[in-house]
Amino acid sequence: MRLFVSVDLPPDLADPIADLQEAFASADGLRFTDPSQAHLTLKFLGETDEDRVEELSAAIERGVEESEVTPFVAQFGGLGVFPSLEYISVVWFGVEEGAEDLSRLQGAIEARTVGGGFDPEEHEFTPHVTLARMDHAGGKEVVREVVTGRAPVVGEMHVEEVRLTESSLTPEGPVYSTVERFPL
Repeated sequence: MRLFVSVDLPPDLADPIADLQEAFASADGLRFTDPSQAHLTLKFLGETDEDRVEELSAAIERGVEESEVTPFVAQFGGLGVFPSLEYISVVWFGVEEGAEDLSRLQGAIEARTVGGGFDPEEHEFTPHVTLARMDHAGGKEVVREVVTGRAPVVGEMHVEEVRLTESSLTPEGPVYSTVERFPL
């Protein structure tokens, strides 16, 4: 099972996300994510044996409890790229409100899952939702112009849970399904 821990964006944000992706439509080399599957990844776990899911779920549940985060509002907007404007591999929009709560959740879940034998994250956590991945630099200038020239507001949601999510890779792209929900 290919697993990650996420905050899934609600269906009513799919249209604003698709509208935002339109700003990048002329950028050659971008592979867009499906707006209806938009999510914020708190922890990528990777390939995981099914017999570890129960132990993993307990670790995530403890992490959520230890974070002491209660339901909150997250506002999404702004644009960014990873790793830099010089070499773009991911185009994303960020979190303008609620980032501190998301960071606390991520830190507690990270500690618990690493303590359970999962690999630590290699980069500092930046709360974001992926819009597209750049397969080649053909449209790099368009991406730079949009990212530096716009400050979009995508919308907001009430965050009440995190999910353990399975990613099944298909020729049409990944398909996500919820394995378990963890209320705040």
